[in-house]
Amino acid sequence: RARHTGPPDGGWGWMIVAGCFLVTICTRAVTRCISIFFVEFQAYFGQDYARTAWIHSIVDCATMLCAPLGSLISNHVSCQVGIMLGGLLASTGLILSSFATSLEHLYLSLGVLTGLGFALCYSPAIAMVGKYFNKRKALAYGIAMSGSGIGTFILAPVVQLLIEQFSWRGALLILGGFVLNLCVCGALMRPISLKEDCKTAPEFLEQDYIPETEKQDLKRMSTCSPLIKLWPHECLCYCSWKEYDFLLMPGFMVLAVSVLFMAYGCSPLFVYLVPYALSVGVSHHQAAFLMSILGVIDIVGNITFGWLTDRRCLKKHRYFCYLFAVGMDGLCCLFLPVLQNFPLLVPFSFTFGYFDGAYVTLIPVMTADVVGTPLLSSALGVVYFLHAIPYLVSPPVAGWLVDTTGSYTASFLLCGFSMIFSSTLLCFARLAKKIKRTHLRALTGDMGMKQHIWTNGAIAYSVTAELDQKDVEFLAVDTNSFSNR
Repeated sequence: RARHTGPPDGGWGWMIVAGCFLVTICTRAVTRCISIFFVEFQAYFGQDYARTAWIHSIVDCATMLCAPLGSLISNHVSCQVGIMLGGLLASTGLILSSFATSLEHLYLSLGVLTGLGFALCYSPAIAMVGKYFNKRKALAYGIAMSGSGIGTFILAPVVQLLIEQFSWRGALLILGGFVLNLCVCGALMRPISLKEDCKTAPEFLEQDYIPETEKQDLKRMSTCSPLIKLWPHECLCYCSWKEYDFLLMPGFMVLAVSVLFMAYGCSPLFVYLVPYALSVGVSHHQAAFLMSILGVIDIVGNITFGWLTDRRCLKKHRYFCYLFAVGMDGLCCLFLPVLQNFPLLVPFSFTFGYFDGAYVTLIPVMTADVVGTPLLSSALGVVYFLHAIPYLVSPPVAGWLVDTTGSYTASFLLCGFSMIFSSTLLCFARLAKKIKRTHLRALTGDMGMKQHIWTNGAIAYSVTAELDQKDVEFLAVDTNSFSNR
């Protein structure tokens, strides 16, 4: 295990980026390409849109719902073990799906088992990038997350070709072998210990039930793992609680609510873009090519937005860059129902793909800015967990709307308004925070912050709770000097 006082911003970190890049290809790109099987499943099993859409929904839901489990294994066992185990489960699920005899079989194998395997791989791999990078974090995430776009660009036509040559069963079998590469990705994830990872340990040492002699031993240790060996119950419970205390942060609460609406809006498009294109007269190869375009432009969005938001002029405005990208994707969805031929759908794929790659890159960056790097793995687990319910519900709801209305218009409008609401919510939250801060400064500006302080023994109190540590120490020393007189 490598030990560093701070993120190395390079070195083996670039191998971590490469590993995460491959993980996103094998998880998110493969999940997107499941939509290409949609028409095949519908025709083979003779089911409607809503029932067939549950397959894609369950994969996405299981991936996000079990994301905290992936973070837990990564934090308390090993990131390498978690990703390798996930690769085995995902591959097994795809192979078993190739023998499916009903949609219910696909719900369990392709949906639950493959989704669980993806969950054990996805969030731990992304969190590892955040541990290795600080100054170039957005660029590193842009490269790593571009695997989703590159994978979609390459896999979409390949999967269509595999279906034509070997049927959907043979295509799923081959994808099962391809996903085994997740085990190789897991081997690249070398653990790293940062000085800030155990910054909460001194607080734990203040507990009264720990003997003083053992406290002194613990102070000489740098990581939490020895703590768990000495006090398996008390320390494990304490560390687990500290890993999730960010849930009470107002900034994280707003981010969490916005993620729910964003996830609801983005999921159905990847399921229904190909069926919608086919319904307006686009050929199968052109429909698959639309997914390829979306994927390759997704790459451009990943890398360019990551690079741009690492620049000094935009680094402080990542929040607004994120909400702008989400809002633009929402607008794209609103215009999609009027695009009814291939030449018009191509610009849509370009625009939606670019901004999809942009905000996907910034999700882990924004999460790290809100909760900090030490809690990033746990926080990402929760953020991706929040994707689960929208991912589960939105494609079947969209399919029900298609079955009921006979068109895709209502489904795409609902997706667009959902993403625009997510962006608007973040915008109003940031404006409210800025107004509150300005109002507080106006109230306290004339009175002088440090005049509202009184002491009680050696403790200094502040009405505004904004007294810095040096003032507290000065007052404590001054109070002691006065009492000695």
